[in-house]
Amino acid sequence: MTLVKDKKKEVIKKFAEHEKDTGSCNVQIAILTERINGLTDHFKSHKKDFNSRVGLLRMVGKRKRLLDYLKKENPEKYRELADKLSLKK
Repeated sequence: MTLVKDKKKEVIKKFAEHEKDTGSCNVQIAILTERINGLTDHFKSHKKDFNSRVGLLRMVGKRKRLLDYLKKENPEKYRELADKLSLKK
């Protein structure tokens, strides 16, 4: 499930560190979280969609790697982002 352009721009604007920031860890994690949440809603009605489930698992793994990197490099930003996105620590 892809994000609608307007929703993606909104997420980027909310988590960007500066005006042209589209690729920082914070933004990437926020976008992945939105996509993961959308896919989990999709699976409530499409239980046998195994191909999308593989994509979901890849996204979860990528988000976990980015979160681990952010936690190692800047623990304060990690805690702040985890609170904003309601992620388990």
